[in-house]
Amino acid sequence: MSRDYEPAAGQWYQNVEEEESFRVLSVDEDSELVEIEYVDGDIEEIDIEAWHEMDLEKTTAPEGWSESEEAEDEDEDEDEDEEDDWDEDDDEDDDDDLDEDEDEDE
Repeated sequence: MSRDYEPAAGQWYQNVEEEESFRVLSVDEDSELVEIEYVDGDIEEIDIEAWHEMDLEKTTAPEGWSESEEAEDEDEDEDEDEEDDWDEDDDEDDDDDLDEDEDEDE
C-alpha cells in the first residue's frame, strides 16, 4: 500500500521498496527538490515527482542516531571561539602589565 506523504524537514521516512531510512533535510518548493540524508550520512537531492513515486512510511530516527551531528560541530566551534576570546583577554591583561612596568621604571 502506497502512502503519499508531503516531505517535511526533520521528518524520518522509510523507503519500503529499498528498505532504507532517511530524513528530510530541506524542501525547496521553488526548484521542487527535496534534500535527504540517509542513515550512513549520504546526502541526495530528489525531485518532488520522484518523491511521490516512492512507497514511504513515516518512521522515527534510527537507534543510536545523533539528533544532529551538525549541532555538535557548532558546539565545538563555539568552544573554540570562547577559547579565542579568553586568549585575547589574556593578551590585553599582559599589555596592561607592560604599561604598569614602564610607569614604574620612570
